[in-house]
Amino acid sequence: MQPASHQTVRLARGRHERPEQGACVMELASMLAGERFSDKPRAVCPVIGAFLRTYNDLLADEPRQDLYPYAARVVGTNRGKQAERVRARMCWQFARSLPASGLFRMPVLAWGRRRREAIAQRAAMAAACSQPDAHRRVLQLLDDLIAVARSGPVPDFPTELLAASRAGRR
Repeated sequence: MQPASHQTVRLARGRHERPEQGACVMELASMLAGERFSDKPRAVCPVIGAFLRTYNDLLADEPRQDLYPYAARVVGTNRGKQAERVRARMCWQFARSLPASGLFRMPVLAWGRRRREAIAQRAAMAAACSQPDAHRRVLQLLDDLIAVARSGPVPDFPTELLAASRAGRR
């Protein structure tokens, strides 16, 4: 049996010990980053990683394959806490825009790493439970999350989104 590579592996749900068993999108990212095979590659922003691990596992097999190019695109997104904060807020705002946002009753109070990752996981759950067009919106969200900090310093979170989040808490 020939060893699996980033070119031959098929995206699958769950965690895997070896690429020959399949790989989730984050395990594929670890392969592409040249890291040890893991679903938590250091080169990937923890918020993006939490979102993708959860979403990968909730998708049916066919749409999961749409995540394949994102394994490469997320490598190099680990750009620090400010980028994580912005991305977590983007996930929070995205989840609140979905019909399944009832799953997402998490106030924006603390933005510690675990909290930021939990927000991303909840956003992925809300997306997976939404209408079929949510998958297209998730792919756009991923593009937006990846774009944060790609070309220079991380901007402050957009004030209009922050104002909207505050209005939603009342």
